[in-house]
Amino acid sequence: MLINLEIKNFAIVNALQVEWRSGMTAITGETGAGKSIAIDALSLCLGERADASAIRPGADKTQISAHFDISKLPVAKQFLSEHMLNNEDQDCILRRVIGKNGRSKSYINGIAVTAGQLKELGQYLISIHGQHAHQLLLKPEHQLHLLDAYAGHHALLNAVNAQYSHFNKLQREYSELQKQQQTQVAKQQLLEYQVAELDEFALQDGEFEEIEAEHSRLSHSQTILETCQRELAHLYEDDQTVLSQLQHSAQKFCELAGYDNQLSSIAQMLEEAAVQIEEACREVRSYGENIEQDPMRLQEVEERLSKAMDLARKHAIKPDELFAFHQQLKLELNEICSDSERLDALEQEIADAIHAYNIAAKGLSESRQAAAGQLNELISKSMASLAMENGRFAIELTQKPQQKPAASGFDDIEFLVSTNPGQPLQPLGKVASGGELSRISLAIQVIIAQRVTTPTLIFDEVDVGISGPTASQVGKLLRQLGQSTQVICVTHLPQVACSGHQQFFVAKVVDNGETFTSMKPLEHEMRVEEIARLIGGDKISATTKASAQELLSVQSA
Repeated sequence: MLINLEIKNFAIVNALQVEWRSGMTAITGETGAGKSIAIDALSLCLGERADASAIRPGADKTQISAHFDISKLPVAKQFLSEHMLNNEDQDCILRRVIGKNGRSKSYINGIAVTAGQLKELGQYLISIHGQHAHQLLLKPEHQLHLLDAYAGHHALLNAVNAQYSHFNKLQREYSELQKQQQTQVAKQQLLEYQVAELDEFALQDGEFEEIEAEHSRLSHSQTILETCQRELAHLYEDDQTVLSQLQHSAQKFCELAGYDNQLSSIAQMLEEAAVQIEEACREVRSYGENIEQDPMRLQEVEERLSKAMDLARKHAIKPDELFAFHQQLKLELNEICSDSERLDALEQEIADAIHAYNIAAKGLSESRQAAAGQLNELISKSMASLAMENGRFAIELTQKPQQKPAASGFDDIEFLVSTNPGQPLQPLGKVASGGELSRISLAIQVIIAQRVTTPTLIFDEVDVGISGPTASQVGKLLRQLGQSTQVICVTHLPQVACSGHQQFFVAKVVDNGETFTSMKPLEHEMRVEEIARLIGGDKISATTKASAQELLSVQSA
């Protein structure tokens, strides 16, 4: 439950610190005094969107701190533990600081967190019901939210949502692949033609370099042969060959080495050179005897070389890149073809996902039907206690026509009501007046609040449009709720204010041209004065004070 709220420089609040207690707390005050200001500040502290307009004029920043007792709230403890935000005490302190630049800083137990984390934790601590809740009551999505909150079937909702997310993921993948295929039809046809042409040519890795070398050899074979024969004769076969001259010089230097040993190395080099030339001559002779002169093979090689160069020019690449280009085209074509296979597989996966979704959604729908029956009875009884004696309430659930899954299941919902005898059930927005709608909304909120275990419930002027005996009944309803849950209610009705276990008074003070808001608890005498003001206006008489005293006794009984 909420223990303490501290506000600094928020709107027209300079500094405000409020201690809260269990039970029902009523907040009253003059019109325009800012009765809801503590609620607005608390909303910011729980992660609502903030901007610089929240800062009190003349101040640098707004700071709001809220202190909660979470000793009996295991879900909040688990959140703090999972996010490593817990402390040794059985409490939790939230703090929000908003600067002039509109940026805010958030803290849980002194540790910096995001506003989203504040908001996530806040849902376990407080539930705020605003004065416009009855307007939301006309929206089907809010009606479904209320029914689900009462039913408490979180596991079923999570299952439906998980199946929906899975289906949605598959559907997005299918749509994207379909779009890709539609745009790639022409590309696939081109790739199929290109790959088929390159497959037919079947150039192997490194083959272009090989046929280029072979073509050079074959096309110059006659020149090579003639040169080899001529040079062989010059080196080895003529009368005065290079070899014989070299051998002669080697012999002479060998003789001279007998006179000077320094010439022996020259003789050795010449002898080695002669051996090398002799070896080269044998290689030339062997090469010349085996040289290939094949016009038909030359023609084949020229044709293949020409084809390779033509294909390279066609694709604007170098001939030696043709093999790698061919492999890349095949890879692209395979990817497009595999997309087609994936589309076929996805169709089956989507059908399976829809089947799984339908099973989960059916379970959720059955749970909703059961909860709707219970809620119909409870709300109809509550309407009778709120001056709609012959009122009837019903929740109509219908399954949506066949369509793709939705995150909320396949139920359409409509709240139906009858407020007069003999009147058929009709949609809520068509038959309920503003006051009736407000009362029905309050009845639903109280019933759901009893079912949903939020430790603190705040009702911000939800009693708009209610008066007389009905207001008295509303007050008793909220006081009863306060027996098990901390209830904070901003109200302008004396009957509701009297029902509180305690009461705060909000006042607006002007000092030295500045406006301040104050909020203080009322002891019994001051509380009687405030109730009397709510009953009779600014002029408080002995009669209104007596009425206030009597009302306090009746409502708090």
